[in-house]
Amino acid sequence: MHIAAASLLAISSTATLAQEQVLNIYSARHYPTDEALYAKFTKITGIKLNRVDADDAGILARLKAEGTASPADIILLVDATRLWRGEIDGLFQPIRSKTLEDAIPAQLRGKPTASGETPWFGFSRRARVVVYDKARVTKDEVDTYEKLGDPRNKGKLCIRSGSHPYNLSLFGSVTEHLGEAATEQWLKGMVANMARSPKGGDTDQIKGVASGECGIAVTNTYYLARIMRSSAADDQAIMNKVGVVFPNQSSWGTHVNIAGGAVARNAKHNDNAIQFLEYLASAPAQDHFANGNNEWPAAKGVKISNPALQAMTGGDFKSETVPISVVGMNQVKVQQMLDRVGFK
Repeated sequence: MHIAAASLLAISSTATLAQEQVLNIYSARHYPTDEALYAKFTKITGIKLNRVDADDAGILARLKAEGTASPADIILLVDATRLWRGEIDGLFQPIRSKTLEDAIPAQLRGKPTASGETPWFGFSRRARVVVYDKARVTKDEVDTYEKLGDPRNKGKLCIRSGSHPYNLSLFGSVTEHLGEAATEQWLKGMVANMARSPKGGDTDQIKGVASGECGIAVTNTYYLARIMRSSAADDQAIMNKVGVVFPNQSSWGTHVNIAGGAVARNAKHNDNAIQFLEYLASAPAQDHFANGNNEWPAAKGVKISNPALQAMTGGDFKSETVPISVVGMNQVKVQQMLDRVGFK
């Protein structure tokens, strides 16, 4: 009787293990095109993905509230400052993966621990570029970030809130290049150059340039690429009016933000989690980021076939090499500067 019971228990345990081929993801990636990416991972591995979607801040707050009871295995966020925040709040589980360390450049991942583990990895890049009204502005008037604060551009600038994570990351990067004092003066010059108070998202800024309300604006490239790839007459009209500049190609390079991922601190399916992150660094997944959501690959040596990204730069551009983790660390001092200069 005991032998039979033991056999049943063994069978039950085996069935339970079989059912554990799952992975629970908390994701700030709200892009429908990612569905195919997730489906392919499940097809390859047999691992079922359960996903909770929220914004970056909501995910971090939820992880804190859930503590050790959190079911999350993987965290996907879409901004460097939020990845840094999750790291310093102890919400991630640093890992070792030669596959990831070989694929993802050092500046696009979290700072290694004393034992050589990495808290998070970037999997796609978003260049922060300048769009301009081709009828009113010449390319050389906006070919550096510094020129956004130059008096020659007074009354021309449109930009979303300075406190938005995309801008906090850009301004944190500029702080590394120029120093705090010069960066604050630059931000003050940008405020003086605004055509309107900051409002809306990046797409709104592009449309503001096309309508003539703005002469120049700042946007992430994937917003611009969406318009470029659209067949709608209104979007084609926008692209006939605006040009794009990848700033600072002759100096430190264009600022890039990232979308990235980490293993959750209290992950229950660690092996599956690492396997998933390694999958995101693979060439097919990187190509999906480029073609599905118009993001630049983060992994080394991946060639892009997205026609909009190729049209912007010929396929590549000089990007800055400031570690993303350092950019995140600057967000507090940047917010203080924004408050002092009245950048809303």
